[in-house]
Amino acid sequence: MSRLYGFLTAVVASTLMVLSIPVNAAARFTSPADGTGGTAGMSTDADAESRACEDLTGISLPHTTITVAETIPAGDYTAPDGRALPSVPGFCRVHGIAKPVPASTIGFEVWIPQQWNQRLLMYGNGGYDSAIDFASMGGPTLAAGYATVGTDTGHTGNDPEVFIQGAANPEIIVDWGHRAVHETIVNAKLVVEAYTGAKPRYSYFIGCSTGGHQALMEAQRYPDDFDGIVAGAPGNNRVALNAGFLWQFLRNHIPGDDTEPIIPAAKLPLLTKAAVGQCRGKDGGRPTDAFLTDPSRCTFDPASLRCRSADAPTCLTARQVKALRTMYAGARDPRTGKQIYPGWPIGSEAAVVDATGRVRSGWSGYWGTTEPARANFWRYWVFNDPHWDWWDFNYHRDLRHAQNKLGPIIDATNPDLRPFRRSGGKLLMYTGWADPVVSAHDTIDYFRQVVRTTSGGRAHETGTFARLFLVPGMTHCSGGPGPNTFDKLTPIVRWVEQGIAPAEIVATKFVNDNPGDGVVTTRSLMPFACEATPWNSAGR
Repeated sequence: MSRLYGFLTAVVASTLMVLSIPVNAAARFTSPADGTGGTAGMSTDADAESRACEDLTGISLPHTTITVAETIPAGDYTAPDGRALPSVPGFCRVHGIAKPVPASTIGFEVWIPQQWNQRLLMYGNGGYDSAIDFASMGGPTLAAGYATVGTDTGHTGNDPEVFIQGAANPEIIVDWGHRAVHETIVNAKLVVEAYTGAKPRYSYFIGCSTGGHQALMEAQRYPDDFDGIVAGAPGNNRVALNAGFLWQFLRNHIPGDDTEPIIPAAKLPLLTKAAVGQCRGKDGGRPTDAFLTDPSRCTFDPASLRCRSADAPTCLTARQVKALRTMYAGARDPRTGKQIYPGWPIGSEAAVVDATGRVRSGWSGYWGTTEPARANFWRYWVFNDPHWDWWDFNYHRDLRHAQNKLGPIIDATNPDLRPFRRSGGKLLMYTGWADPVVSAHDTIDYFRQVVRTTSGGRAHETGTFARLFLVPGMTHCSGGPGPNTFDKLTPIVRWVEQGIAPAEIVATKFVNDNPGDGVVTTRSLMPFACEATPWNSAGR
């Protein structure tokens, strides 16, 4: 972990060197002082600076209270969640609570380094968890001069807590859906200005998964909040995504039987191995790759693995082939035939398998065991019924109910990003082709809609403010057999501040995904061209 931390620190430091922006841009901060470490970058009156941070508890903010304002000296630091952060710079830590409506309680953190570069960077959240990403907030970007920001999204805990809390208090759903990030960044800008005497010159957001969902929600609902947004593996089509997880579970079980899956997790590696063996070298990648570069350029039928006689660990039964075909095809409305959520790409079934053959990243992580993944979403937020029975789910009637009830609050599917473009915002999207959580097909479909809506189908015009990069062999947000490590900060900063749109991003696969162990391969990621052939799923 320490070697990866050092690698990322070097990446961020190189960003600032390339951009040639002074670190101590705020007038109130001096250059690094005596080299003693604890007060580097503070003014010579350390006590006055400390009081300036602590005095932030007295600032007046709309419907917001600052509950903690403390000076953190440079060195090792234990974050509020107990996480040990090595070698942080000296910074002012601020914790606040926003109550935009009486039933809303949004916690947030703002960390302002002593050597501030007049940039603000907010990190997104994961899943339905209230955990703030303190590791990122106190990582290389803080050391590079960014004021870093995070929020608990207005609730406590994870699944099932957020769903139970949201059923009892619908404002929690609104906060998680979109309001918490907006309230947090508005307050963060005011806090930073109150402390430094200067407004941030640039504001950025970086998030993946739910963080990618938050990123797109910001671009759609609050186009003036951020100058640059990075949206990775965005779970923005949230209601449909959860319907996709439910589809996987229902299609992988005999009706009424929650215990025995039709396709056991142990057989998923057969699919990935067969699909990669059949398609690699024909999909724009190399014949020696252990992953697919572009699964949309290849079709794969699980019937190629059909057992010739009895069931065996190395083949698929007729029932398993049938179930898999419906899973590759994705969730559909049985009455209209309309696609609800696309299937997951070939090559994502079991992208990472350990030495014992256990699937570490694949479909089995999100198709549920004795109940569907995200069952509590349906139990509490959709139906408010702890005894909800998924076998009674109607993909025509019940999905419409869910979308009508929650879609306007939590779905970030509006493709009209023209207000964000007019505000000067830049959007960098990315997703992994081997992601078993958020289907790359869905992310591509959303981006195509953006191109049609904002530019009348002219991809080159959309490319002036929004670009999508597809990462071969990468699983959810990172990891996987393909090149899965790349710098996301430098491209968005250059785009915003210098007008240089990312024409190429170099991704690296390290041995054991550890930079200290050496490089396996590198690949150039190019912006997705909407003129490419639409995706093909197996069995279609």
